[in-house]
Amino acid sequence: MTVTIYDVAQRAKVSISTVSRTFTTPDLVRAETRNRILAAAGELGYSPVGGPRKPAKSTGQLGIIVSDLDNQFFTGVLDGAQARARQDDVAVLFANSGQDPVVEENLARSMAKQVDGLVLCSPSMSDEQLHDLAGHTWLVLLNREVDGIPSVVVDSPGGMRQAVQHLAALGHRKCAFIGGPKDSWSSAARRRGLLPAAEEHGIEVAEFGPFPARFEGGLQGADLALAAGVTAIVAYNDMVAFGVLARLNARGVPVPDEISLVGFDDLVFAAISAPPLTTVSIPAEAAGRAAVNVLLALLEDDHRVAVNQALDTYLIVRATTAPPSATQH
Repeated sequence: MTVTIYDVAQRAKVSISTVSRTFTTPDLVRAETRNRILAAAGELGYSPVGGPRKPAKSTGQLGIIVSDLDNQFFTGVLDGAQARARQDDVAVLFANSGQDPVVEENLARSMAKQVDGLVLCSPSMSDEQLHDLAGHTWLVLLNREVDGIPSVVVDSPGGMRQAVQHLAALGHRKCAFIGGPKDSWSSAARRRGLLPAAEEHGIEVAEFGPFPARFEGGLQGADLALAAGVTAIVAYNDMVAFGVLARLNARGVPVPDEISLVGFDDLVFAAISAPPLTTVSIPAEAAGRAAVNVLLALLEDDHRVAVNQALDTYLIVRATTAPPSATQH
């Protein structure tokens, strides 16, 4: 029978991710643990065939797969990624998975044969699939954390805490959170920042979702939020927030006079929507640059670059938030 990474993990009494990390980014594993895993692999005759290694001949190309090209956040990511790759005369091939994990995996495995390494943006594959892929090509995750795989993330929990603090300072005591897709790592991270901050500031949160991370998700969630009698809505992202804004407008609910609204991403249209959207700004272009920088460092065996990075987010206050009306207190 073929020996797998699961067998090695069981023999060494460690997690699968720790085994994967030992063969992909060994500097991140304690020497004692690493030696135990290598010994177990030797005893079982396990070899990470096809595992990531510096290619004998570079293709001069990197692959980037985004989950939704309709989302302007990923446009910014691609701009930053291409700008960083261009500095090293490296070409970037990109593809859009359309938020389909099957399409995403097929694209990743196909592109891995044509490039020196991959950046996956907000991947929806399982941890196990990502670990397996990391055994075949150099891999960096953007907007997703998986133990043992290099990543660049944004401080979504911190951004949500800022949003809640803002709403609390305005006097809001009941808000709705319109969540993103069911298995979205980002939605979970944002929720992880929102709920403790809301409890700290005495704000009751009504949660709705999961919803698609698109305009239509906001259209669906707005009616539920209104029925809950909240004075503020926090949307999973700006696209969802735009859908909420459209639905509230259609129902004759003025923003922010009757209800406040906060988005997340700070897309280009956030500043010119009617009214301009209060939102948490994510450094999309910087994230794309950082992800490519990490990938190039891995390929060059450059230990000066941290393989796991977190980028700051910050709240931008515009015209969709205000104190609750006197009748809502």
